[in-house]
Amino acid sequence: MKRAPSSGTVAVLLATFNGAAFLNEQLASIAAQTYPDIDLWVSDDRSTDETRAILQQWAKRWSKGRVTLLSGPGDGRAENIRSLITNPAIQAEYYAFADQDDIWEPEKLANSIRWIEHNAFAVPSVFCSRTLKIARNGAIVGSSPLYAHPADFRNALVQNIATANTMLFNRMAHDLLAQSCLTTPFSSHDWWLYLIVSGAGGVVHFDPQPLVRDRQPDHGKGWQGQLAAARSLLSDRFADQADMNIQGLVRNRDLLSPEAQAICDLYWKVRSDNFIRRILALHQSGVHRQTILGQIGLYLAAIFRRL
Repeated sequence: MKRAPSSGTVAVLLATFNGAAFLNEQLASIAAQTYPDIDLWVSDDRSTDETRAILQQWAKRWSKGRVTLLSGPGDGRAENIRSLITNPAIQAEYYAFADQDDIWEPEKLANSIRWIEHNAFAVPSVFCSRTLKIARNGAIVGSSPLYAHPADFRNALVQNIATANTMLFNRMAHDLLAQSCLTTPFSSHDWWLYLIVSGAGGVVHFDPQPLVRDRQPDHGKGWQGQLAAARSLLSDRFADQADMNIQGLVRNRDLLSPEAQAICDLYWKVRSDNFIRRILALHQSGVHRQTILGQIGLYLAAIFRRL
């Protein structure tokens, strides 16, 4: 089903904490979006710098919709974001996550909505994209990986390619996310959205065009970045995240499609069976990462019980 783009309100979900250094740049880039209807929902988690004052100043001059400032739960970034996701007062046709230190390209929202409305309007859908990596002074220092394989549930089980600051999703995807977040916490809200929407039979589209300038300290790229990602599969942090994701999928099994449930049943064997059966189950499940080095790391993680 297709319809004309640029219709409906976007609720931008922004969780802040001591973000004064770059917050003005981010808010200015959201205000400069070519898309006209934007409600800004901000949950500030007890900032001690000028963050809240900056937000209040922007609220007075916001012209694209309304700005709502909320107080976060004070339990860390993940819970602050979850409080926005599950807030029943936040109603919109589309939703987008924002970080407090990025810069959005002017067409970010318009391009994201246009793709969804022309390609996946009638199903739960998520649009995400590559990013340009920038230094603290705003200089471009690289770009995020360009993934060759489609974004799907078999990939989502072991890799997150959908970064939150690029995500825009429709109301059906939001309702799935909110419902699942009532029963399970997450370590990474973008990874969880990728999992639950692809697992429920929705569409996740990864676009090659960078639409966000992402300020982050990790500038690893090329084969070095791939090697670091592959090695991370053997780390305790990945195993902890994987455990949390799996517990969440178990709690929300009724939201998953029959195909996703079957994939999960095979993947559980990768985590629990003997050596030979673990490798066989991994192959049969089709679960995969996006690069050769990543796939090697995945099989090593299966061998050493790190999944």
